[in-house]
Amino acid sequence: MSPIIDARGLTVSYRVGSASLARLRRRPDPVVHAIDEIDLVVERGASVGIVGESGCGKSTLAKALVGLAPLSAGTFALDGEQLGTRRTPQQTRRIQMVFQDPSASLNPSMTIGQTLRELLRVHDMVPAEQVHQRAGELLELVELPVSLLNAYPRRLSGGQRQRVGIARALALEPEVLVADESVAALDVSVQAAILNLLQKLRTELGLTLLFISHDLAVVRHISDRVVVMYLGKVVEDRLTEDLFRDPRHPYTAALLASAPRMGVERRSGDTALGSEPGSLHSIPSGCRFHPRCPIAQDLCRETEPALLGPTAAQHAACHFAWTNRPDESAHRGGGEPDQGRLVRMVTR
Repeated sequence: MSPIIDARGLTVSYRVGSASLARLRRRPDPVVHAIDEIDLVVERGASVGIVGESGCGKSTLAKALVGLAPLSAGTFALDGEQLGTRRTPQQTRRIQMVFQDPSASLNPSMTIGQTLRELLRVHDMVPAEQVHQRAGELLELVELPVSLLNAYPRRLSGGQRQRVGIARALALEPEVLVADESVAALDVSVQAAILNLLQKLRTELGLTLLFISHDLAVVRHISDRVVVMYLGKVVEDRLTEDLFRDPRHPYTAALLASAPRMGVERRSGDTALGSEPGSLHSIPSGCRFHPRCPIAQDLCRETEPALLGPTAAQHAACHFAWTNRPDESAHRGGGEPDQGRLVRMVTR
């Protein structure tokens, strides 16, 4: 069976600075690659978490998949059908997005019922006489009372508004749901309720879920597989428990080591990642993570590692991911490679 998502070489570029000035100086147009030649293959019904620091390209990848960010290069097939940025209404319906801030994505001048009914009418999802009934069914699907059809978004709590955002996405009966930081602004108890709802909907409706977040605990709870991004590239792509138990990329290990843990007090600014995140405006040569990496070697500074692995479910873009890893003395320029635990290395 073919995967439902098969993206190859996805690249989204944005022009920065003056193109006219660049041509006058006989230089290439100044561009930034928000995502750079990303491959993503997702099986039907899977739940895939996408993580990384702010600015790594997570949201740009989400927008590229749903058609909100134009591709500069690459191809995207949904269940074998090639999709571009300009899509037919039928293609648009197949992959929908739940945005981070429902307060910004819901029209404050329209009631919840008006928002849902307009969507159902425009896309001709049900006969006209069934539109109101279907709007109520969508609210019940996300565990909200039908009485809220007459409410404006300002009357709803943050969790209720996010449920409406999910209902709006489900109104078009998509095959793939992309949740972009959809619980980031919610209280912990509300987060748990929304995550449980997404899990329930995924099972009942047969959805494929792409869940984008910076919260590793949330990603571990909801995902079968985790994709880690850094400066527009995928640096690790593994089954969830394999990645959390034994990260193979130093950046992944640093993210895990930096996550808050019960009973562990961390000083302000104390992080396993150490230095500031890199910038898409100034991509380093070789491995993009090497300026912050505790095991970087000359090879890392000169050659960009490929995203490879011993099996189809194990991929990491590190020269030492599947071989002996240099220890700290090797990082300083002396000593022999040592097969140490990577998490211990980045937290020393």
